[in-house]
Amino acid sequence: MITLKYDIKIHATAQRVWNVLWDTHTYSKWTQFFCETSQMQSDWKIGGETLFQDANGDGMIATITELEQFRKVVFKHLGILKNGMVDTTSTETQEWNGTFEQYHLDEQDGITTLHAEIETVEEYRDMMDREFQQGFAVVKSLAEQAEC
Repeated sequence: MITLKYDIKIHATAQRVWNVLWDTHTYSKWTQFFCETSQMQSDWKIGGETLFQDANGDGMIATITELEQFRKVVFKHLGILKNGMVDTTSTETQEWNGTFEQYHLDEQDGITTLHAEIETVEEYRDMMDREFQQGFAVVKSLAEQAEC
């Protein structure tokens, strides 16, 4: 496993950036580069359930291990979803099981630094780099538009 890191400075409050990241209407806009029909459902509880999936019910199941609203959320991946069914035991799942996806927001003087750390395998580095750059550009655009 490798850890990839992404940062972007956004001229908006941390609360506004947080809302763009996780609101149902805007989440699919910035994650469209990962999957066109990307959706997220979460109970927003530590130890609870979070589903990252497409319109067919394919994706990943995770839990939140750390949560500080408007500042930090850490997801731990637990398994893969196939047609809405949870798989936590296959070889494919074992490759991802236990990996973390972290988002940190640090606001200084009305500018928020959005930082993400993603654990993945080397073969996905280029894809993740491209998708996070595109996705974070959308987060920046949406958050800054709303601040005007």
